[in-house]
Amino acid sequence: MNKDNGTSQDYIVATTSTSDLPREWLEEHHVPFISYSFTVNGDLRQDDCSEEGRRAMFSGMRKGDDLRTSMINEYTYYEFFKSLMETGKNVLFLDMSEKMSVSYVNANSAAGKIAAEFPDRTLRVLDTRCISGGLGLLVMGAVKHMEAGESFEQVTEWCEANKLKIAHRFTVDDLNYLKRGGRVSNASALVGSLLNIKPVLYVPDGGTLDVVKKARGRHAALRQIRDSILSDLEGFESPDQQMLILHADCLEDAEWIKDKIRAERPDFPEIAIGSLGVVIGAHTGPGLLAVFYYCGERKPM
Repeated sequence: MNKDNGTSQDYIVATTSTSDLPREWLEEHHVPFISYSFTVNGDLRQDDCSEEGRRAMFSGMRKGDDLRTSMINEYTYYEFFKSLMETGKNVLFLDMSEKMSVSYVNANSAAGKIAAEFPDRTLRVLDTRCISGGLGLLVMGAVKHMEAGESFEQVTEWCEANKLKIAHRFTVDDLNYLKRGGRVSNASALVGSLLNIKPVLYVPDGGTLDVVKKARGRHAALRQIRDSILSDLEGFESPDQQMLILHADCLEDAEWIKDKIRAERPDFPEIAIGSLGVVIGAHTGPGLLAVFYYCGERKPM
């Protein structure tokens, strides 16, 4: 973790490992992150945001490895925040949606203690209503505006104004992982597996993870995601626009989505492909395909 953001700004933008950004990018832009812990067959590990670690995790899951994740406790947040405040700078901390993790409550509790210890500086914990690469896009945007010289308040206001303009669209390959996490029932998982049902999911304004459609087969789910993306992008422009496609050991599907968007929107800015992070991946399993981008508003389809 870096204690100095390497810029002349008087504040730091920080995040969690569940922003699913590459470690190289986080280090290049001096973005501190707090790591979630997880176990592989009972062996405790830390999410280091490395591409190698992500690929190894999904390879192991396909072979039967059992992954379990843990929330970040209040003390760990407190120590992380304290180390940042000791740099003498203000801190904007971008966390996962409160609806998706109890850790957010712990972060706020820790922030309250930090406020009492550092009354002359500001630590702001933002409920982004984003997860995974959606959170990643918001972090990238915040850092871009910070590096352009905007103030702490300006960047915070930009985050608040844009966090609900980041679309999240997913599909998963194996319903049993969602069943284990309580997202679907045993019966739904069994029927879905027998009928080759693939849910198409998105994140609404409330920051939850909702099923918007049940497609018959993988390709039907991918086509639904493609069509929804193109609908979202129609007539919408943003100076911060970019697309992040994350996959859990299904690179061909990620490239298919990228090629289809490029074919329909050759003028679209950067489209990046990367591996899904460890923590989200532990709950969704190999085969998840997720697409994140800016839109006018979040909508199911």
